[in-house]
Amino acid sequence: MAEGLGSGASLPPFKKLPQKAPDVSVDRRPDGTIYLWANQPPGERPRSIPHLLDQRAAEHPERPYLRQRLPAPPGEKLGPWRGVSYGEAAQLSDSLAQALIDLGLGPDAPLMILSSNSIEHALLMLAAMKARAPVAPMSVPYSLMSADHGKIRYAYNLLKPKAVFVQAYAPYEKAIAALQEEAGGALTIISADEAPPANVHGGVRRYADLAATPVTPAVAASLDQVGDETVAKYLFTSGSTGMPKGVPQYQRMLTAQIAGGEGLRDEPRNPDRAPEVLDWMPWNHISGANVSFNGALFSGAIFHIDEGKPLPGMFETTIANLYEVSPDVFGSAPVAIGMLVDAMEQDPKLRTSFFKNLRSCGYGGATLSDDLYGRIQALAIAETGHRIPVTTMYGSTEAQGITVVHWEVERVGLIGLPLPGMKLKLVPSGDKLEVRVKGPTVTTGYHGDAEKTAAAFDEEGFYKLGDACRFVDPDDPAQGLIFDGRVTEDFKLSSGTWVSVGTLRPDVVAACSPWVFDAVIIGQDKKFIGALVWPSPAAMQLLANEKSDVPPLQRLVARITAGVKAHNAEATGSSRRIGRFTILTEPPSIDAGEITDKGYVNQRLTMERRKAQVDALFTDPPGSGVIVVG
Repeated sequence: MAEGLGSGASLPPFKKLPQKAPDVSVDRRPDGTIYLWANQPPGERPRSIPHLLDQRAAEHPERPYLRQRLPAPPGEKLGPWRGVSYGEAAQLSDSLAQALIDLGLGPDAPLMILSSNSIEHALLMLAAMKARAPVAPMSVPYSLMSADHGKIRYAYNLLKPKAVFVQAYAPYEKAIAALQEEAGGALTIISADEAPPANVHGGVRRYADLAATPVTPAVAASLDQVGDETVAKYLFTSGSTGMPKGVPQYQRMLTAQIAGGEGLRDEPRNPDRAPEVLDWMPWNHISGANVSFNGALFSGAIFHIDEGKPLPGMFETTIANLYEVSPDVFGSAPVAIGMLVDAMEQDPKLRTSFFKNLRSCGYGGATLSDDLYGRIQALAIAETGHRIPVTTMYGSTEAQGITVVHWEVERVGLIGLPLPGMKLKLVPSGDKLEVRVKGPTVTTGYHGDAEKTAAAFDEEGFYKLGDACRFVDPDDPAQGLIFDGRVTEDFKLSSGTWVSVGTLRPDVVAACSPWVFDAVIIGQDKKFIGALVWPSPAAMQLLANEKSDVPPLQRLVARITAGVKAHNAEATGSSRRIGRFTILTEPPSIDAGEITDKGYVNQRLTMERRKAQVDALFTDPPGSGVIVVG
């Protein structure tokens, strides 16, 4: 329970979450292995994602489907919304599917997408599925922020795509040149530019021309062959330990993800009401593409493509959109939720719009801090008189969503319980339980990499995630599971004491709220724990606005130090206390892999890239910029 909210008994009730109560079965083996699964059966499962599009188009042809802002006119901050209805999306995807078939795309000739979320991106993705051409959406920084384009070159040689789509040619010119070099000039380039450059070798195909292609029976014939084992797309892992791995995403994985969620629903959907969705999460990750995008399609939602991101100078777009779009469910990374809470605490109008239709708020990829949870609830109570259910889903590129918090909880840190249809295997690993999973949403392995595929699965066919978890109450498994860090991320101090990075990091960030954006926890074989911390953009703005003769950095150091000391005062031992920290003034680098395009920090790569600052934490006397906590 977050400080300042009081006890659960004295707080207003939660807004009703239309989900079934926890109901699980547990099988405990003599060696300590635990098997865990939901007793609820999966719900409705679509035949495939492209079949689902045509079904929704038949039901609601005039309903708005995809919406995105046009560029802002001179003197304006935002442009007007443009969009397509469900009926238009189905028709356009048929024409685009025909064009892709005509260009030679198919099961062994994928479509690679370099640019970020857009209406054109979405329709080409759905069209490629109708043409049975796997889609490979790439992380945008691989194209725009890389010097050698090594990762997209690697992906090309792994998949051998037949065509590449970019929203606009000019920003991706260097990346396209790198891919054409690998392909010997044989790639077809598709651009949404109204007038793509004419001097490109082989030319550039206009998206608008492809979208006007007359449809032949070949599209229906192709769609009729789409089934469970059709590869819908290839998504790539983050590449934190080398080149990213290509993970086949079969149609059964995508539809079973929907069915798992439907198995937990305890009220019928209203087919006459279109839920509102506002989402920025990139479609090269499961959370943005396979959970949010596909889930919105299943719900017949109006999907607003949010071009804001949780970065300074970009999150203002998300805030502006939230004045106009009141989502039914809002899910994002904790960093984005933190920025939104900062804004709502200063702006009652934004708060009113955000909570107008909101039924639940979700986070994923990292743990939400207790402090942030409390601030969300304080805002919800002030606006609605109720608390808002805060949920999360835990998963991976290889397995989609695996567990979910589908009931009202008084705390954060849980990863929930298995989705219907999934089975967990919790294997003792030291004093932790390693998470493994089997079910219809799990892939068969890594494309073109038999060695890594063999290492990823155990002798029973369970996929090994490399994460750890523990029960809230071992005697009552229905209370759920708690994330317990990465099995390989935790470390020992020189005393032999284990440090759980996955639980310590969010606690330190919470203790230093609102001054810290994120932290890296360090101390392998050291006498104490050190931390590298990034100040939050909102905190820096607050400091800049304060009237004081003390320099902002000096005030920041004092406030973070106070937060760390407060954390240490509550710590139960050396595995929880921070001995020294350094404030990082250079933001985390996407290109270097320190932070993903979803806003998650890679602890290992940050330590490698900032080795001098890591070393300075542990020298005696401490290096420049190191703050010693008394």
